[in-house]
Amino acid sequence: MAPLRVGFIGTGLKTDKPGPLSYGMANKHAVAYLDLPEGEVQLAACCDLYHDRAGQFAELYGIPGEAVYTDYFEMLAKEELDLVSVATWPDVHAQIVIDTARAQPMGIFCEKPMAYTWANCKRMVEACEQSGVKLAFDHQRRYGKPFRLARQLIEDGAIGKLVRVEFGAGDLYEYGSHNFNLSGYLAGCTRGKWALGQVDYSKWKVVFGTHNENTALAYWEYENGVQGFAATGRCAGFVGCHNRAVGTDGIIEMGPRAPEAEGYHLRYRIFGKGDWENVDTDGEHCHGPGYIERAIADFVASTKAGTDSELSAATALDGTEIIFAIWHSSRIHGLVELPLRVEDNALDAMVHSGALQPRPGS
Repeated sequence: MAPLRVGFIGTGLKTDKPGPLSYGMANKHAVAYLDLPEGEVQLAACCDLYHDRAGQFAELYGIPGEAVYTDYFEMLAKEELDLVSVATWPDVHAQIVIDTARAQPMGIFCEKPMAYTWANCKRMVEACEQSGVKLAFDHQRRYGKPFRLARQLIEDGAIGKLVRVEFGAGDLYEYGSHNFNLSGYLAGCTRGKWALGQVDYSKWKVVFGTHNENTALAYWEYENGVQGFAATGRCAGFVGCHNRAVGTDGIIEMGPRAPEAEGYHLRYRIFGKGDWENVDTDGEHCHGPGYIERAIADFVASTKAGTDSELSAATALDGTEIIFAIWHSSRIHGLVELPLRVEDNALDAMVHSGALQPRPGS
């Protein structure tokens, strides 16, 4: 079988210290594709608004110079791609994914967060379903041992019946997107039932072109009865670890911040027994290494098989719905029943209406 031809939309810059103005996630995608067995894929084409960036990317990863583009429509029309990686900012994800779906590659692997409005999140998923294109989002952290082993502990009944999942993070949307995906994974259910939350957005915080709250407290429930809690910004320390699972008989912490857990990234404790048990994760922590490589490998294998990967669009949609529902809850000062019936981005709407007036930030 011929290698699957891979194209990239949004190469960005390759920087030593990626930041919100030049992350270059396509570079991480490319390394992950090249990590696959020889002959599995071919890095065939790339596109960026800036030709020099796309050219640098092509040179780094062996893409022919004639397959460097600044117009993704032209690339899609000429290159007969099997797989497309989208690594742009989220405000343009929806349109690029919808346009790419019309070209009918086998699969699209898109960076997270999904899109900037709930309506666009649904549009991009619907477009791929109608075109028969497999769509996945890069919530790669669920492939890490701290989370895999925590899920296994839950399934084995180590902490009794799971009651609640929690996380403490910088925000609900940009970085929080990972955590809602992980929360659904740990809870064994991705569909939310309701959500409630309040946010503070007093200081301008725009990441990758989109607003993110400064601080939030949020609570929600999944259809299987497991509940979720999130604290961000100033309140993130309340959780005391990166992610937590609470059961009837005990508790699991992923990314514990306690001094006695230094060097460990997963631990659990049974209620009534004072000692924590640290679990060896072979050096893997909350962010890596190797998680994007595993995500890409799963995406390629599942797409070839005609099945959904663990990072399927449906799973991403479920987690993202809870984020938008929490922002909407803050707007209406009340609980939001799911499915979510508003189409916009409530945080953005509150800024534009003057309900939130963030002062200039750095």
